[in-house]
Amino acid sequence: MTNDIAGIKKADVILIIGSDTSAAHPVIAARIKQAVREGTTKVIVIDPKEIVMADYAEIYAAHRPGSDVAVMNCMMQEILKNGWEDKEYIKERLEGFEEFKAEIMKEKYSPENVEILSGIKAETLRKIAELFGKAKTASLYYAMGITQHTTGRDNVWTTANLQMICGNLGVEGGGVNPLRGQSNVQGACDMGGLPNVYPGYQKVVDANAQAKFEKAWNCKLDNKTGITVTEMIDGAYDGTVKALYVMGENPFLSDPDQKHVIAAMEKVDFMVVQDMFITETAEFADVILPAAAYAEKDGHFTNTERRVQRINKVIEPPEGVKTDWEIVQLIANAMGSDWNYETVKDITKEINQLTPQYGGITWERIGRFGLQWPCPNEEHPGTPYLHKGKFARGKGLLSPIAFKEPDELPDEEYPLILTTGRVLQQFHTGTMSRKTEGLNNLAGPMVMISVVDAEQMRISNSEIVKIATRRGEITAPAFVTKRILQGVIYIPFHYKESPANVLTNPALDPIAKIPEYKVCAARIEKVL
Repeated sequence: MTNDIAGIKKADVILIIGSDTSAAHPVIAARIKQAVREGTTKVIVIDPKEIVMADYAEIYAAHRPGSDVAVMNCMMQEILKNGWEDKEYIKERLEGFEEFKAEIMKEKYSPENVEILSGIKAETLRKIAELFGKAKTASLYYAMGITQHTTGRDNVWTTANLQMICGNLGVEGGGVNPLRGQSNVQGACDMGGLPNVYPGYQKVVDANAQAKFEKAWNCKLDNKTGITVTEMIDGAYDGTVKALYVMGENPFLSDPDQKHVIAAMEKVDFMVVQDMFITETAEFADVILPAAAYAEKDGHFTNTERRVQRINKVIEPPEGVKTDWEIVQLIANAMGSDWNYETVKDITKEINQLTPQYGGITWERIGRFGLQWPCPNEEHPGTPYLHKGKFARGKGLLSPIAFKEPDELPDEEYPLILTTGRVLQQFHTGTMSRKTEGLNNLAGPMVMISVVDAEQMRISNSEIVKIATRRGEITAPAFVTKRILQGVIYIPFHYKESPANVLTNPALDPIAKIPEYKVCAARIEKVL
């Protein structure tokens, strides 16, 4: 997030796109609802489902999954046509405007043409653009409904384009605010849990960064970019990846095209799973390493607003269970290294020395409320919102992003669009939440289908149906509702009894390498 949670109430308008906020990020959703109730903020929701946040919205629009770039480009065309853009901001703080404008002003992004692409009425598109474009301060919130596409990178850049031309980056209450999918995803990325960077997003292909970490770690490092999770599974399947070490992740349920994932895990030479509980993935492991839970260890979490927070051990882990860092150090040393961290404080001190954004976030200083990076030194108060005054790269770069169709579109054989996501009552692959019977009673497997589609197929509410795509089929009870767009079906991915990722498309964004979980062609049949 470029901005902070406290700034939510400072926005005049909030656009939520590609995020079922109250289901996946209920604390943020509660803050947005609060801002609406106080009468200070208007909300726009664009989503194929009429999510709970739509009940708080000034405007709700249901769009076809995969049409995000077209919708936002249409908004920007209307903003530019009507002069609602921040002209001074564009002149002083941005570059690439003319090339960007040449794309945006194309006829294909007119409200009438985007109505055909997205399913949103032209008049509604104009109203959205006016409300957003005229706002003094507007913020934008998205989640994996924007990123999990073959055009995920394009979608994200388009959100930035929109916020830049409206002058909403580098201001309190504005910003581009991605909501992270799990509680320490931000921290994992910050600490180098990506295939192309060291901690602090220092690129592995940068010779200076490589030399810096080689000196600090007293070893030779590879300067080649690694591979992503989906590419690892492909490598395990084709034999180029010989071993998998899985920590706190459950690809059996979370990765696309489950049959392919299972085949890969069966083929790989050696697999280690390190987790709190036995997961579905752990059933395939050669070695299982029991790891401590959050309440059984000291450390830090970095949340979605870049706030680094301390966690303090309140109970001892069970006998034979160690913390993640202790396990990794033991393995490293067994493989010939000489790591000698004694406590989490030692690791924190190294982070302060090697990760510029975390330079001033010391163990002693962090306190009860945490600090937001960048915080380069111990005198720095932390940074609630980014890009104040200027961008990290100097001028913000507007990029002409063209709309591209999803990898797989409906046809006669598979006439529906399947999209996936979460429900409030379960978390991710259910490794923890599904051990609570009360939560299981509140929310189980289902496929959400529109009333119109259900009537045409003569499907009743709660009737067991078969859902099929080109990758496989599952069964689930039908949830017939008016709150989803006709032609779209939705399945939460939490449930091993009805695993949505048997169905999903593993096609990747060519740059971000993220799979297209949010769009694939599907059909539903009655189970006779």
